[in-house]
Amino acid sequence: MEKKGTKIAYFVALAVVVVALVIAKVTNDGSGFVATGWALFPPVVAIALALISKEVYSSLFLGCVAAALLLANFQPWQMVVNFIGAGEGVGMINAIDISILIFLVILGIMVDLMNKAGGSAAFGRWAKKAVKTRSGAQLLTMLLGVLIFIDDYFNCLTVGAVMRPVTESHKISRAKLAYVIDATAAPVCMLAPVSSWAAAVASYVPDGFPGSRISMFLSQIPFNYYCILTLVMVIVTSVLNIDYGPMLTHEYNAQVKDDLFTTPERPFAGADDYEEGEKHSSVLDLLVPVIVLIALCIVGLIWTGGMWDAESDNYGNFIMSFSDASAGTGLCLGSIIAIVFTFVYYWCRGLIGFNKSMEAIPNGFIQMISPILILCFAWTLCGLCRDNGLQVGSFVEGVMANTGSLAKFLPAVIFIVACFIGFATGTSWGTIGIMVPLVCAVFNWDTQMTLLSVGLAASCAGGVCGDHLSPISDTTIMASAGAHCFHLNHVATQIPYGITVAAVSFVSFIIAGIVQSAVVCMIIAIVLMIATLLVIKAITAKKHAGIFQEMAEADKALYNK
Repeated sequence: MEKKGTKIAYFVALAVVVVALVIAKVTNDGSGFVATGWALFPPVVAIALALISKEVYSSLFLGCVAAALLLANFQPWQMVVNFIGAGEGVGMINAIDISILIFLVILGIMVDLMNKAGGSAAFGRWAKKAVKTRSGAQLLTMLLGVLIFIDDYFNCLTVGAVMRPVTESHKISRAKLAYVIDATAAPVCMLAPVSSWAAAVASYVPDGFPGSRISMFLSQIPFNYYCILTLVMVIVTSVLNIDYGPMLTHEYNAQVKDDLFTTPERPFAGADDYEEGEKHSSVLDLLVPVIVLIALCIVGLIWTGGMWDAESDNYGNFIMSFSDASAGTGLCLGSIIAIVFTFVYYWCRGLIGFNKSMEAIPNGFIQMISPILILCFAWTLCGLCRDNGLQVGSFVEGVMANTGSLAKFLPAVIFIVACFIGFATGTSWGTIGIMVPLVCAVFNWDTQMTLLSVGLAASCAGGVCGDHLSPISDTTIMASAGAHCFHLNHVATQIPYGITVAAVSFVSFIIAGIVQSAVVCMIIAIVLMIATLLVIKAITAKKHAGIFQEMAEADKALYNK
């Protein structure tokens, strides 16, 4: 009955989309749809259809078709050209980042290789002894996410590979694992001075700014409430076992019914069949390849930034090399060398034979097909909606230009606008690229330096927030892939958590715009976040007393074996 209702809703939604496109065609005066309200239509189509149908491939595809059609002003052949990207700055050919796809495949191979060599199983055995509680497993996941701060893609897949066996042994749902991974990916990268995100944000600061671009990035960190409060939320919800919304259902099923997935979809079926490997396999057989991967990726990133190029302005300068690094190329180079090292390391250790190790290559690729497909469609949609396409950012900038009378509340307005752009386009970097130059133009660099820092923090925080909440976000897709969680389950369970943090962040930006004190505002923000979570816990515990009782009994039974 539910499936029939879903189908009906899906076809009704499709009918609405068709009618809307007809209206757009009829009402258009020939000027096109670029930088108008219609520019928001394609991402809305993709998001709405995905949430209704629980199927992301066709939803993203139809969103791309709608964007290409509007951009072509309803000319069929030009729509095809726009979609494919032939000869244009938009479309699939131009949007796809091959280096990132190679990086994903290599990480997939490495994960399968670690499983076959017994490294994952060895780490799981160690964690079962060292980590005694579900809270401990979640906090360990967060800690690992904080330590791997160089890039969000790398963070998602590496933390997922390491922590899946650990969280599974503590009956933590894949949706919860995906949330913790996502919460410690982009937010941590945004707060780390040495990361691909720091490099990207710094590059968006316009020329003529008094001081270095990296110093401007550093100035926004104390005011970046969404990123900081997201980490606070992970800690509080882990320690106090706070679950609500769809996440409560997933955690209940994991603890009581031993069902980590809740829904029948298994996009990574078979990938979590951890192999024991040789008896002498140890925790180091997982940690050594991961540490080498991290180190080599850092080397790859700073190499692309000109660290060792004598003709580069960044020669010998680690920070500036990171600022100008090419994330895709650097991660690709580092991971290629790391996978070669991992093969040789396992052969020398006698953990795996040559033939069996070669099986990891097709297996790893197969496990990454789902996120690669989603990424390709998401990138295409983002490209069609951004600067060379429908120019969603320009439309929102025009709307925002009318907020001048709300000067005191401008940081909060900037945060909401950035959230909206990030959610609609699925890209935090693109959102920040739109908002940072705008913020730098709004505030006076000489007389409003603190407000400028708050405004930059609001644009960065809003970009991350919108990216977190959007089902077409590449980071959200990577978190799902890292946790081996059905993508729409991750989206549905994360949205209530993200909205909670966003609401507190919005209030905090209002306060920051008035008070303009980093320390005072941060204390207020953290207190508000903790108080909000305690209220949610009290309400949820009262409403679902029976469920929490069953979960407590299951938890007690698990740790009293």
